[in-house]
Amino acid sequence: MKTNEKRAGRSVAAAGVLALMAMTSPAAADEADARTLLAAMSDYMTGLETFKFTYDSTLEIVTTEDQKIGLATSGTVAVARPGSIHATRVGGFSSVELGFDGSTFTLIGRNSNVYAQTVLDGTVDSMIDTLREDHGVILPGADLLMANPQAVLLEGVTDVKDLGSGVIGGQECDHIALRNDELDLQVWIAQGDIPHPCRYVLSARDVPHQPQYDIQIRNWTTDVAADDLSVEIPDGATEVELDAMTSLMQALPEIFVIGDAQ
Repeated sequence: MKTNEKRAGRSVAAAGVLALMAMTSPAAADEADARTLLAAMSDYMTGLETFKFTYDSTLEIVTTEDQKIGLATSGTVAVARPGSIHATRVGGFSSVELGFDGSTFTLIGRNSNVYAQTVLDGTVDSMIDTLREDHGVILPGADLLMANPQAVLLEGVTDVKDLGSGVIGGQECDHIALRNDELDLQVWIAQGDIPHPCRYVLSARDVPHQPQYDIQIRNWTTDVAADDLSVEIPDGATEVELDAMTSLMQALPEIFVIGDAQ
């Protein structure tokens, strides 16, 4: 009994300290500064012909027992504008690879040794929109990959804040918070001459307990080789329809079942 009381006391005390820290934080909430920082990142990204990075991501889910669980994956993204992209995502239950060369989109499920290809003409932006709207396929950090990230991030936004500095992977960053009718968004932008995104967090405010998706970016570079963009279909892989593979991009293992509350 005493052990449970001590544990509960520690939890309450920790929560109180965190709440106090949040209330007394000296973070600036200047909308004009936040928009300026977002514009600088967007202008930098728009001006790039090529870039690539590795990432670690966590998809937070909430069970029917109100337990929060984080599902962790890692991967790579390489982009050559206007129309080439290659991305991977590897987790404990799936290994997915996709590629686009301006005319053909390829999606590979390496664990199940299947692949899908479809004709898809256009740019990286139009590919992202088509996959999301027509097939439910969402690329990791897709909003940050668009030619004009600022326009995408600010769409429908009702609140913009500059929360001061933060440090991601040893890199000092500007911390920006955004809010629209459904989501809370946060983006950390590297300070200095290369204002690339370092971390991006989406919190679903209209879902109980506000589960979130977090992607942390590292090894940022503009040096992209042809091999970084190539896609090789595995020997013996079975071709299937693209819509039959969209579940591979949902980042949920088979032991999890999406319920009504999700």
